[in-house]
Amino acid sequence: MNATSSAAVDDPGRVVLLTTSHRVAPGLLSWPAWQTLHAADRVLCADGAHPQLPYLRDAGLAVEETSPTAEELVAACADGGTVVVVATGEGEPALTDGLARLAGSGRVAMPALELLPASYDLPGARLLDLVQVMDRIRAECPWSSQQTHKGLAKYGIEEAYELVEAIEDGDRDELREELGDVLLQVVFHARIAEEDPDSPFSVDDVAGTIVAKLIHRHPHVFGDETATTPEEVKAHWLRTKAIEKQRESVTDGVPLGQPGLALAAKLSSRVRTAGLEVPLPASDGIGYELLALAARAEAEGVDPEAALRAAARAYRDAIRGVEGVKD
Repeated sequence: MNATSSAAVDDPGRVVLLTTSHRVAPGLLSWPAWQTLHAADRVLCADGAHPQLPYLRDAGLAVEETSPTAEELVAACADGGTVVVVATGEGEPALTDGLARLAGSGRVAMPALELLPASYDLPGARLLDLVQVMDRIRAECPWSSQQTHKGLAKYGIEEAYELVEAIEDGDRDELREELGDVLLQVVFHARIAEEDPDSPFSVDDVAGTIVAKLIHRHPHVFGDETATTPEEVKAHWLRTKAIEKQRESVTDGVPLGQPGLALAAKLSSRVRTAGLEVPLPASDGIGYELLALAARAEAEGVDPEAALRAAARAYRDAIRGVEGVKD
């Protein structure tokens, strides 16, 4: 037997573990994945209901529905064969653990083991999981299935405040969690909206609306206009918003249900931005004094709500210091 023949016989072959993402439509595999599949001596899959199987078979591949042991897989690769295992679940940990134990025994020549991602998650792909989870919760949870937009409104306010607190605390783990809680409110409301008999909309409609708005209001990013400073960006945003909303008053669209200082600052900002001369009420009283302070803070570029919250937190710490209370 010549050297070439001997090398071929001694070649332990190759095992390719093919992984796919359930967040990508079945059949949309990478070109290297298709090349490997067509060149393989055998293609195996333990799950007969794997979403990729119909597409692999449509492409002319003979997929065997079997779950081999590590020893059987090594034997299938003998004499230089290539076996592709279409992974299920979390990537066939039982099989890979078995191969690792077999390799550690030193009893057999092991085939090369290659992990080949056949499809990848794009940024934001986990949002698909959230939508699916929300669908199931809405259908199966006794509490969630009965919720309405009005009933959930208070939770939206609570979650927004908890997000602000996480930002102020500088706690990264808490920030990530609170952002998730706010995101849940968006997905929950969108899921409820799908059931409206007169004017339903979905989370895709919500996302599509904000995408269109962002593109329209950022022509310096997506269009031909230019903006080199934050002030230019803000000015264009305000002009575009005014055209879109066709408001009759600068106070239109200002939510009156927001905290008092934030409301006062927003009204002051609208007046200043519009170039109007609107004197503050001359009436006496704490409310008018607070209004004047909020207007002054806004004119100086200070968020009065955030400033008061910071002062209140410092005051809380001082109180705890007097009491001897530790965090």
